[in-house]
Formats: sequence, C-alpha cells, structure tokens
Amino acid sequence: MLVGGFMALLDTTIVTVALPTIRTGLHASPATLEWVVSAYALAYGLALVPAGRAGDRFGHKPLCLVGLAIFVLASAACGLSHTQDEIIAARSVQGFGAGVFYPAISATIQLSFTGAKRSKAFGALGATIGGSIALGPVLGGLIIAGAGTADGWRWVFLVNVLIGVVAVPMAAWQLPRTRSRVPRRFDPVGLCLLSAGLLLLLIPLVEGQQEGWPTWCYACLGASVIVLALLAPWELHAERQGRDPLLKPSLFAQSSFSAGAVFAVAFFAGFTSVLFTISILWQEGLARSALTTGLLAVPFSVGSLVSASISDKLSTKMGRMVLVIGCVMVAAGIGLAALAIHLSAPYPGNWSLVGPLLLAGLGNGIVVAPNQDFVLARVPEQEAGTAGATLGTAQRLGSAIGIAVIGTVLFGNLDSQPGPNAVASAFSHGSQLALLVNMAFVVVALFLVIALPRHIPSRP
Repeated sequence: MLVGGFMALLDTTIVTVALPTIRTGLHASPATLEWVVSAYALAYGLALVPAGRAGDRFGHKPLCLVGLAIFVLASAACGLSHTQDEIIAARSVQGFGAGVFYPAISATIQLSFTGAKRSKAFGALGATIGGSIALGPVLGGLIIAGAGTADGWRWVFLVNVLIGVVAVPMAAWQLPRTRSRVPRRFDPVGLCLLSAGLLLLLIPLVEGQQEGWPTWCYACLGASVIVLALLAPWELHAERQGRDPLLKPSLFAQSSFSAGAVFAVAFFAGFTSVLFTISILWQEGLARSALTTGLLAVPFSVGSLVSASISDKLSTKMGRMVLVIGCVMVAAGIGLAALAIHLSAPYPGNWSLVGPLLLAGLGNGIVVAPNQDFVLARVPEQEAGTAGATLGTAQRLGSAIGIAVIGTVLFGNLDSQPGPNAVASAFSHGSQLALLVNMAFVVVALFLVIALPRHIPSRP
C-alpha cells in the first residue's frame, strides 16, 4: 500500500524538473509541457470516485492490482515516447492507473485495521505521501544528472517500472481481499458530463495561447459552462431516484463541504504549480541544471514535511485558525518569491528563494495535512468515504486547472526584450506574473476558510 501511495504522489512532483529536458528531447511545445502535468492530474482525479465504487463492489485487491499494472505499463510508455502526442496519451493513462489503485490504499487500511493500529497505518501512509512529494524534485534532478540531459527525463518515468516489477507481485501475494459492506453503484452519465465539461475548460486554457486564441477556444469555454451546468440537475435527479450520483447533492448542500471542495480546488491550483514555474524559469530561462532546480525545491519540501508533522497538534489547539495562518504563509512566501525574482532579475540566485520557499512550504504543510478533517467534519459517518473521494477529486482537478492557468500566464507573457539577457529577462517577467496568479489562488482559498467548522469535532 505504501509503495503504491509513494509512486502515485511521486509522479505529481518528480516530473516538474524534467519538463525542460522533455521539451528539448521531444521538441515539445509549451502546451505539451502543461498537458504532461495536467493530463496526469485530470485523469487521476476523474478516476478516483468510480474506482472507489468499483473496489467496493468487486473487491479492493483486484482494483489495486489492475491500477498498479496500468500505472507501471503507462510509465514505460511515457519513458519510451517519441512524440508529443505519445507522452500526453501515456501520461493520461498513467494518471488513470493511479486513480484506479489509490482508493484501494485507504480502503484496505480502513478495512484491515482498527483502533490504534489503524491510526498508525494512516500515519505511515501520510508520512510516505509527504516524503514522496518532498523527494520528487530532488530525485528527478539526480536521475537527470546521472542519466544525462538527453535521455534522463525518460528514466524519471522508467524508475516506476523498476519499482512496479517488485510492487505488483508483492501486492498480489500480500494484500488481503477486502470489500465494502455497502457497495456503491456507478454514475456513468455524471462522469461523462464532468469529464466533458473539464476537458472543454482545460483544452482552450492550455492550447489557446499557443494557437492565438481562435474562435473555437471561446466556443469551448462557453460549452464547458453549459455542460457543467447540466451536471447539477442530473445529479439531483439521480439522487431523487435513489441512485448513487458521482457528486452527491446532499453533501454539497452542506455549506462547509461545498466551500471546502472549492477551497481544495483553489488551494491546490495555487501551490502545486509553483514548482512548475520555478523549474521552467531556472532551466529554460536561466539555463541551470535539473539537479540545481531540484535542490532549489528542497526548502519548500522540508518546510512542508516539518509543519505537516505537527499540524495535528496545531489544529487541535487552534482550530481552523491554523488553515488561515497556513494560507497566509503560503501566499506570503509565493509573493516574496516573486519579489525576490523581480529584485534580482534577470538572473536571480538560488539563495534568494530559499527563505520564501521555506515559508511557503511551512504554510503548505499545516494546510494540506489537516484540511480534509475540517472539510469532512460535518459529513455523516456513512458518507465519509464518498465525501473523501470527492474531496480528493477536487484536489487533483485543482492541480490540473492550476497548471493550465499558470502555464497560459507564464508562456503568454514571455515578451521578447532587446539585449544580451533577453531570454532570462523574458522568463523572469513571465514567472513573476505566474507566481502572482498562484498567490491569488491561495488568497481565494483563504477567504473560503471562514465557511469551515471552527474546530474538528471528535468522533467516537
């Protein structure tokens, strides 16, 4: 279970430092780089709820094995890609595989352990997830430095194959056969509406700047509003008919949950794309190595790990104020990073971002770790699984939307400037604007905290 969680979350961050070498190796466009991250997050998020229900019905072990196998094979396809379309398709399948096996991790822990052992197991899972996210940029930089810039990016994906060769047989041997006592049904219409609406939104956001914002981009954006608007009445209809809607309206009727879901989208859109911007600036704009870029992410990662380890104590003492403080720290850290780049442009140094990224990381850890407890605090026990999966979907979709928006801002503001430092100046300018948009996302999340419960109620 821990190996699966490690791989799924590792691939959300390890790829960020590989993006510039992917661009060179495949002659990829800026839009392709955005899709490499967004396609994974989107497919991952959309698969979570249906996969969780399939696990409840058919057993979590088969879903875990199928998802792991898909993930490992898609990782090999990513590493062996020779065109932009191939790597985007492979990343989509890889994200789908992660979304298929990830719900089985928490479900297996939930059904296999009780009491203190369950808390210990979930604690181990949390530490593994935090460690994978923190290690991602550094590990990616080390792999590229060791394998070379020409093919190093391929090994960023192929490393999953080496892990999977051991993980899949071990899962088949060791995992218990577990199944929910209350199997859920599927909602294919709801899934199709949500998927279509999000694709209609993301495609123009990613492709629009590169294509010069033709008419079809605005038509897609308008169509996305219509399709997503149709989702609400369909889900209401499904719930009234006694079915299991993909997004349960009765959950969203609770102001704390609906605001919490939007909070998750905004916050994950804000912080997950920061390393995307830094990686593009450092390697594309400043011609620095992938290893240097990976090491630059260490303060953010260390800050996240340190604060996450004490977040439960802080949230118990301070209530939702811990989320307020965390969001303020993340927003301030991102803002200070933008200021540091501005003051030292066109060639900012690594040390100028250590403090801002450490501050943002410390804030991130005390938000990401306890935010789910606050959002789910008023959700009935029998709906906790569905609500948790829905919240996980919101987080992954926030990551996809954030990359699409930030990529559009970053690559859309690479204004050419005369002089010997033209490239560095252009990327510094674009990255400052992108970071300010990151900060704006986090500020939106900050205002949504007020709708969450003041304290996490104790459960029996």
